[in-house]
Amino acid sequence: MKNINTLTCVTQSSLESYIKTANSYSMLSVDEEKFLTKQLHYNGDLSAAKKLILSHLRFVIHIARNYSGYGLPQADLIQEGNVGLMKAVRRFNPEIGVRLVSFAVHWIKAEIHEYVLRNWRIVKVATTKAQRKLFFNLRKAKKKLGWFNQHEVDMLAKALGVTSKDVREMESRMSAQDMRFDFHLEEEKNKNCSIRYLKDKTSNFANLIAEDNWDLHAADKLCSALSQLDLRSQEIIRAHKSPQNLAELTPGCPFNVFTMSPESSANAGSPNFDA
Repeated sequence: MKNINTLTCVTQSSLESYIKTANSYSMLSVDEEKFLTKQLHYNGDLSAAKKLILSHLRFVIHIARNYSGYGLPQADLIQEGNVGLMKAVRRFNPEIGVRLVSFAVHWIKAEIHEYVLRNWRIVKVATTKAQRKLFFNLRKAKKKLGWFNQHEVDMLAKALGVTSKDVREMESRMSAQDMRFDFHLEEEKNKNCSIRYLKDKTSNFANLIAEDNWDLHAADKLCSALSQLDLRSQEIIRAHKSPQNLAELTPGCPFNVFTMSPESSANAGSPNFDA
């Protein structure tokens, strides 16, 4: 038997061969399916999981064909559906009293839906649960009715549990098209690109000069203020961000910042700042 990773991974070039191979696996009877699902659920039998997945690949192909109108590669739709199938097989409880395909169809569609929403437009058109429901159901309704009048919008909104405004907004999103931000090189000779007219806020020459002048002015003022202090105070300020600790800044160190008198040393070592 072929490796299951190979069979659940499909590319556009091998699509026809994949479909032929997937359809070659026989469907399971009720008893066979029940036995395999129990083996997987109670014993963790991976060989049973493999047989369950292979026997249901044809259903993924059938479901994925219903999403061919979104302009996305059929191979990718099938592959996403296979991910949903594997999740369903892993989570299926044989005691719930339904066939695996009835349980798996929801997982298969969920993965395909997520893929379609991620890739149908550059900007995701549906992010909330209500918008997702609208996106897929609105497309089906438009195939039957074409453009909606207000009565049809109200009926659809009521059926889906959303507002008429939501329906109109999603209809507008779906009818919009992605616009290219730039042109290919061969087109640049005759067309101006929108990107050329964008303002770069980080390259304002006047602001950069002003910031540099301010930094120089601040540095000059700081040096002037330091020059008014005695040498020890200057060294303390220059060393305040140094990794040197208090013990290193005691007599014998280059700065000689702190000194200790015999009296203060005997009285818990309070620092004496006198010269």
